[in-house]
Amino acid sequence: MNRRRWVIAVLAAWAASLGWLVKREVFRPTGARLAAAAMAVAPGGLFYRLAVGGQQVGYSSTTIDTLPDAIRVENVFVLDVAALGTLHRTTARSITMLSRALRLETVETTFDGDLGQFAAHGRVIGDTVLSVAIVSEGDSQMTRIPLRGPITLPTLLPLRLAFGGELRSGRSYTARLFDPLLLTGRDVTARMAAESTLVVSDSADLDSTTMTWVPEHFDTVRAFRIDHDANGVPTSSWIDAQGRVVLSSIAGAGDQGFAIERAAFEIVYENFKHRDTARVARGSAAPGPGEIVPVTALVAGLRGDPPERARLRLRRNGRDTLEIVQVGELPAHAALYRLPSRDTALARWLAPEPLIQSHDPRIAAQARRIIDRERSPARVAELLTHWVHGTLRRTIPQAGSVPSAEKVLETARGDCNEAATLFVALARSTGLPARTVAGLIYMNGRFYYHAWAQVYLTDWVAVDPTFDQFPADAAHVPIAIGGLARQVELVPLIGRLKLEVL
Repeated sequence: MNRRRWVIAVLAAWAASLGWLVKREVFRPTGARLAAAAMAVAPGGLFYRLAVGGQQVGYSSTTIDTLPDAIRVENVFVLDVAALGTLHRTTARSITMLSRALRLETVETTFDGDLGQFAAHGRVIGDTVLSVAIVSEGDSQMTRIPLRGPITLPTLLPLRLAFGGELRSGRSYTARLFDPLLLTGRDVTARMAAESTLVVSDSADLDSTTMTWVPEHFDTVRAFRIDHDANGVPTSSWIDAQGRVVLSSIAGAGDQGFAIERAAFEIVYENFKHRDTARVARGSAAPGPGEIVPVTALVAGLRGDPPERARLRLRRNGRDTLEIVQVGELPAHAALYRLPSRDTALARWLAPEPLIQSHDPRIAAQARRIIDRERSPARVAELLTHWVHGTLRRTIPQAGSVPSAEKVLETARGDCNEAATLFVALARSTGLPARTVAGLIYMNGRFYYHAWAQVYLTDWVAVDPTFDQFPADAAHVPIAIGGLARQVELVPLIGRLKLEVL
């Protein structure tokens, strides 16, 4: 009897211990699970071809260093886009420090491209504030961005999914991302769509006939497909169990779109370094009718304001028909609402952002001088459109500058990015919800990169201070809404988007 009680007591103790262990392991806080899983993060570097229609246009790399109490992730991005016989290079580099629970602690970013040059240094304070210092042309400005809990970077989303135990088919995961290039945050949902095996090259050999590096050995990788828009456009990414990207492509782009492909270092870097750049540039010298020219109209040498179009019908990729219609004339005193807007749903488009300093006293004072006592949102938008157009001298931005609203107000010059940024800052300072738009404009039979703005007049209405259009005409094809308009956002469209004017 005593032996039986002893066995029962041992079994009960064992069951209790097992239950405690299961509870500890299965129901641990996410941070604790991530901290344990992140111990398996392997240091090392990975290299990727950036390709459009199978042709390499750049490269990127990700290097992970594991430290005793942190993880250091360095990302490098180099992109050459040919336009009108010239190669336009964009480079970006970021160094991110993560805690062992994969929480963002600090980020340093440098950017150099047609938009300009700048450096940004960010530090997360208590999961509630991101403090960012932006340096451009020797000027420095500080901004504090409120956070709604932990954030991660677009390039680190796969790592977070892998070590958060989210790689199971059918699952969805929503994360708050902060893009260090756009200096904006937003919520992104990633959906686990499929699981498969992919083949990647893990070493290369030099082909003496073509003098190019070719794959020598291959590795079979178990990969998970996640569908997301972490980079601003719908994307399908295959990642391995360690959260490292194997292949990414624009959703629905087929083999003619923008792709990021993991490969051996020599294939990624050496082949790109020794390619025939003169041939690549020559191929872009004479774009055909309806083609996308990946520079702004001003950089392309077009001067003057385009004639307004009330309607534009397009065939997209030979299948879909898209029709853009210009908004009719807006009465100046339409019964919309009175400024300032008090709609809490629009609070995001009223708040200042890095480089859109709507609370700056100089911008607020200038906006008051422009609108005087006017409180009709439509009339205010019209006054601001005309003032920005009439004040800014259209010039290609000088090297080393970025479209900061403060700087644009001071210098009174710039291209479409500068005009849109200043307009949005002025509009927000009056209480008028406004946001920037990046996309294409149809001029002289071709599509060029362009930036403009939208204002909220019971619905979002496009306005173009660069060409003095209120409202903007139908030649504007929006692509990315909100944040700064940068060419790098639109690069995935090259080779994917074919527009035919009907």
